[in-house]
Amino acid sequence: MENSYISKRIASFGYAWNGIVAFVRSEPHARIHVLATIVVVAAACWYRITAPEWIWTILSIALVWTTEMLNTVVEKMMDHLSPQLHPQVKFIKDVAAGAVLVAAIAAAIIGAVIFIPHIF
Repeated sequence: MENSYISKRIASFGYAWNGIVAFVRSEPHARIHVLATIVVVAAACWYRITAPEWIWTILSIALVWTTEMLNTVVEKMMDHLSPQLHPQVKFIKDVAAGAVLVAAIAAAIIGAVIFIPHIF
């Protein structure tokens, strides 16, 4: 029984990884996030940001990725549940997209606070 429990936990990581890969392959915004993540991590390495700056950078990246992934889930669910146009579906999808925008703005501000002093 122990092996079954452990193998199920290991399999759950595989399912999660498959979800990330599917997200990146199917969503154009995900590929933009991959590029932005690579640029930000490269800049962080180049400027040798401090440990606290790394923490804020990683949290910002994770926040944007997480909100974008959840937004994608909301959009796909709503498209499946209500393929026809409906004002409530539009509202739900707009609010989910707004959450991504809030996260992206916060990440940009955090990035500016961290990187501007290193650049100038």
